[in-house]
Amino acid sequence: MIDKQKGYHPSNTMRELIRDNACLLPAISRFDIAFGFGDSSIGAICQNNNVDTDTFICVCNLISGYEYNTDSISITSLMGYLKRAHASFIDVALTKIRLHLIEALNYSESDEAALLLMKFYDDYVSEVKHHMEYENNVIFSYVERLQCNEIDEEFKIDMYSVNHDSMTAKLNELKDIFIYHYKQKENSRLSAVLYEIIICERDLMSHFEIESKIFVPSVESLENNLRSLLKSEGVQENDYENENNQLSMLSEREKEIIRGVAYGKVNKEIADELCISVHTVATHRRNICTKLGIHSSAGLTIFAIINHLVDLNNVKPI
Repeated sequence: MIDKQKGYHPSNTMRELIRDNACLLPAISRFDIAFGFGDSSIGAICQNNNVDTDTFICVCNLISGYEYNTDSISITSLMGYLKRAHASFIDVALTKIRLHLIEALNYSESDEAALLLMKFYDDYVSEVKHHMEYENNVIFSYVERLQCNEIDEEFKIDMYSVNHDSMTAKLNELKDIFIYHYKQKENSRLSAVLYEIIICERDLMSHFEIESKIFVPSVESLENNLRSLLKSEGVQENDYENENNQLSMLSEREKEIIRGVAYGKVNKEIADELCISVHTVATHRRNICTKLGIHSSAGLTIFAIINHLVDLNNVKPI
């Protein structure tokens, strides 16, 4: 039985968890846990699926409104969950809603209004996609470097502030426009897609809560522990910054360019890897040369090695 005071426990069965809150089915999927688990316990299922049990229980407790504990979660496991959640929203939920909206609006006598509503929705999806891609490519990469004991003086997780409320508010606004202002007699399909929007809105709100209440505090703890470790080893942050003056002048993109050069890649290969143009890579390299006073690939490779920007095993011999 589920203890309503303490929430979920590894000894509870997954069947009990789903009976308590069927809305946890997407969370189970986003942890990449296979269905068909019978009456097995949460702990056994997580172990069999290589999922951190404490992280799984923490997320499920938050979603269900129970007390949750972030002390022993796995950031790696949580990032995997968040990445799969992003794919679920972009590739499945929001895409399906769009298709169903198009079907529902075919009954409309006002084509102009239908087009404007679809544009409103498409702009909204674009905003959500941009936000989630930023997390996948920038935030998670930053956290992965932290896990490798790499301090980034140009960024801290508390600098990451995106108005999650605006994204859920826009979806709610679209729903309200249909309910209170959009006149259409044939409403069976429209009411069905509005219900999908309501479910997606709740799912997004829950997702943003997981980010703000579990992910961000856990990363802040990782940052603080790493900085404390550096101080205990006699490495003061100010000294660190002074010794890496040139490094601090470089943007994250410029550091990525230098890594590519050190790994022996030509501009075209670097451009393809970073999804930018060859012209942009060349511009970055000119800026790097101006900042560092280093003009050769060999010199940039040495700079990358000295400043620990690269894995020596992957560096092309000079």
